[in-house]
Amino acid sequence: MITIKCPKCTTEGKMSLVDPNYNGPYKCWSCRALFTLKIHNDAVESCEPLSQEEYDKAHPAKPAFNMNISNARSQADRNRNLF
Repeated sequence: MITIKCPKCTTEGKMSLVDPNYNGPYKCWSCRALFTLKIHNDAVESCEPLSQEEYDKAHPAKPAFNMNISNARSQADRNRNLF
């Protein structure tokens, strides 16, 4: 378990990693500030501010569900005809 001290509000957060190295986004649970976090050998090397725009550009939103409504109705009709 790695302890990360937020550079903005100084709140401590904890993070568990499978790999001892990590390079990616981190969001403070208290002030919700975004950072790019670099961890090497289970030690924090850097924690740089990251804007919401930069985060969105690097991590585009994916749809939560990939079935459109017409497919859902078709599937429901097929299921109804099974019995």
